Amino acid sequence: MTTVRPAPAGATATSPTPVDAVPKRRSLSPGQRVRGILRMIALIAIALVFISPLVFMLVTSFKTRADATSVPPSWIPEEWTLQAYQTILGSASTPVFTWFLNSVTAAVANSVLVVITASLAAYPLARMQFRGKNLVFGAIIATLLVPPVILVIPNYLIVSELGWLNSLIAVIVPTAAGAFGVFLMRQFFLSIPVELEEASRLDGANRFRTFVSVVLPLAKPALATLGLLALLTNWNDFLWPVYVLFSPDVQTLPAGLSTLQSANAVRYDLLMAGAVIASAPVILLFIALQRFIVEGVSQSGIKG
Repeated sequence: MTTVRPAPAGATATSPTPVDAVPKRRSLSPGQRVRGILRMIALIAIALVFISPLVFMLVTSFKTRADATSVPPSWIPEEWTLQAYQTILGSASTPVFTWFLNSVTAAVANSVLVVITASLAAYPLARMQFRGKNLVFGAIIATLLVPPVILVIPNYLIVSELGWLNSLIAVIVPTAAGAFGVFLMRQFFLSIPVELEEASRLDGANRFRTFVSVVLPLAKPALATLGLLALLTNWNDFLWPVYVLFSPDVQTLPAGLSTLQSANAVRYDLLMAGAVIASAPVILLFIALQRFIVEGVSQSGIKG
């Protein structure tokens, strides 16, 4: 039998509210509590595994040269100092600010080109019907099986013939088109309802106007994800800049920081200070765009 809660004094008469209809908080069983605690402990342990190298890198950058090479290594410096940062930022042989600006310029320009080329190539593969579409898409995906290091020599010869050696164009253009970006954007375009594009064309918009005004605004999560991944890839690239950039004033951070170590000695305090300078911007950018990355990756797999 349903129990009826009486209305308070002075209140207008309304339909009685069954007490049984009021949602009750479900209590967890002891086994569920234990599993929740164990899951939390496991997540904290995994987080510490990934965070500890970053913490050690940051701590080492504030150590003296002797303390950075002490055995066994210590987590807490014996003397906190900014000597490594003063050395790396104040030396004329290590123009870190120039390397930083070169990396920013190359990474941003490359990510913009990757987003443009990938979206323009992916939309026809997702929406248009033409002969050999599946063959073209399969050929693009097949390039993912080719190790990037195999393309170093052919790309070097092409860049050399174009006269781009020892310039930032050499680290911007060659990787502006890639199969992963086309695949990611195609999967996201397939998840967008086609009725939205049909409504736009009924209003008089052509295919390109529909793509720019309807499809791209809806694909912001995927565009942000692809742009950030391309930026991180270009920012962290070491092998290719070492081959094509020679002068210190055009080098990027990874290639420039490699000059801090010699054949006979390694300044770990300087290396860690340079690594902090190189990693801090991308970590902050990843934290700021984390929501778009999760949304873009999750929605890109809705349709195959």
